[in-house]
Amino acid sequence: MTSPIPSESSGPSVASSLDPSASLAENGIVVAMSGGVDSSVAAWLLREAGRPLIGLFMRNGVHVGEHESAKKSCCSVSDARDARMVAAGLGIPFQSVDLKDEFGAIIRYFLAEYSAGRTPNPCAVCNRDLKFGRLLRFARELGAAGVATGHYAQIDHPDGNASGRVRVRRGVDRSKDQSYQLFCVAEADLAYAHLPIGGMAKRDVRALASKVGLRTAEKADSQEICFVPSNDYRKLLAERGVELHAGKLVDTSGRVLGEHAGTEHFTIGQRRGHGVAGVQPLYVVAVLPETGTVVLGTRDECHARSMRVRELNWIGFDAPSSNEFVCEVQVRYHHDPARCTVHVEGREATVVFDEPQLAIAAGQGAAFYLDDRLLGGGWIASSSISDAAAHRAVAELA
Repeated sequence: MTSPIPSESSGPSVASSLDPSASLAENGIVVAMSGGVDSSVAAWLLREAGRPLIGLFMRNGVHVGEHESAKKSCCSVSDARDARMVAAGLGIPFQSVDLKDEFGAIIRYFLAEYSAGRTPNPCAVCNRDLKFGRLLRFARELGAAGVATGHYAQIDHPDGNASGRVRVRRGVDRSKDQSYQLFCVAEADLAYAHLPIGGMAKRDVRALASKVGLRTAEKADSQEICFVPSNDYRKLLAERGVELHAGKLVDTSGRVLGEHAGTEHFTIGQRRGHGVAGVQPLYVVAVLPETGTVVLGTRDECHARSMRVRELNWIGFDAPSSNEFVCEVQVRYHHDPARCTVHVEGREATVVFDEPQLAIAAGQGAAFYLDDRLLGGGWIASSSISDAAAHRAVAELA
């Protein structure tokens, strides 16, 4: 099953909306500035290195009130103001660019994934289509060398490795590492990406920001989903009028345990919020919008031995001729990588874990690693436990 992940917008050039007086030399960089400390320090480091810069704030078209901004949201009026003032302090040109339509496509993808019983990863899609897609095209139109962000990840550019291909590594600060969210970004695009703070710890980023007088030095980190300022995606479902798939809660044998208002309110591995009490804690192990069924099981029943991954994207790496290799895989942003064997079949793969893994959710990304090096990844299509639970539940209910 293919999820409706949006492709890049074919709308007007971002560069066409920039102040005509803005220009970059050949080695210039477009810096994505969110109004947070990470992108502020990234811009400062590049300026200190003597790179010509243009700061860019991406407006997503979602209204964020000041009270919500205080709750670690981003893309608010105050965020735009902070980004502009940091750029002014650095003496670099700055522009806010309206990407409402592009963010709208990501929001539609986000809602469609929940409607299809999958768990979306909008940050990875944003990295692919906007930060290292739309903004990169903008930078190239200006004749710039690329685009920079405040990601905690590291990029080795072609001149730095024997193969002549870009390589991505984890950020030095493993607690903040964001390399996972780059698994679907094309290698050709990453060749023009610059991640100045990837070799720094978060505490050192804040210390540097404070030392050089950046106004964002003590600013709280933003939340993961910038277009859900309430941090409750169910409110967004209601606001956008998404039709919910109501139905039954069943166990892995098909026994009815209760009812629910919509499969969209559940994700694989969810332990709370289903309203069913058991002798053991119950987890969501399968979500079936076509029948309105949510399958609950024990923690053991929520572990998978394998998964299917689609739309594979390799970064500085090619699968061996045998189409089989051993590595580690990370199946969500906060997940300890697990050793596995990857069996590649074109742009899809079957991934077999050495040890069963908890809560493998379709729609999330599978990022493959060798030590700290990101090899690439793909989108999780299904797992052994969700497939088995779904088949049993459907058979019993039939």
